[in-house]
Amino acid sequence: MADREATDAPEQSTTEATAGTTEASPPPTTTAASDAVDPSASDAVDPSASNPAGAETVAAGVLVVVCGLPGVGKTTVARRVADHVDGRVLRTDVIRKELFPDPTYSDEETAAVYEELVARARDRVTAGDAVVLDATFADERFRRDVRRMASEAADGFELVKVECEESIVKRRIERRDGISDADFDIHLRFKELFDGIDTDHLVVDNSGEEAATFDQVDAAFDGAGDGFDRAGDASE
Repeated sequence: MADREATDAPEQSTTEATAGTTEASPPPTTTAASDAVDPSASDAVDPSASNPAGAETVAAGVLVVVCGLPGVGKTTVARRVADHVDGRVLRTDVIRKELFPDPTYSDEETAAVYEELVARARDRVTAGDAVVLDATFADERFRRDVRRMASEAADGFELVKVECEESIVKRRIERRDGISDADFDIHLRFKELFDGIDTDHLVVDNSGEEAATFDQVDAAFDGAGDGFDRAGDASE
């Protein structure tokens, strides 16, 4: 059986400038944040009542998921996002090789990889760290799992889908050398298997030069945190 999450392509640290490439999409629009709760002063609770030692409570970190087909440039985008949120990038490619040095890409193996990815992300956001996940997330059930975790543990959540023209993806995959085992045939297979995204998300077009891609990310994440979805609806 074909495993729709068999691999996540390593994205080049820089995108490739190509002559005649179409211009990148306009800067994406961030999803609207829900209204912040403003507790009444009269109902305020003295933190020392539940924290006798007077230790400062650690605020949860934000979580950003960067998804898309193999070879579209997820890692390029994820690293740029991480710069904005001062976060740590976690990649399924790396986790898979840590858990399975000789991976088979079975459904069971892939489920274990995503389970570990979400668990590590939960630990980090709970500790107050911002986290950016770099993975294909072709299967909606894995996106649903991470949204549910974010609603329970993160201070904010954003989903980013990276897209790229197919001819450019093919050229980039042929030239790259990295941790992923994905080739262009896998890109095409995932194109057929990728579940549509029905929830709010950003789209970054990585078909052009790196500067154009960065402009889109910068426009979406300048002042990161202000526009995050605060709760995230796990039922979406």
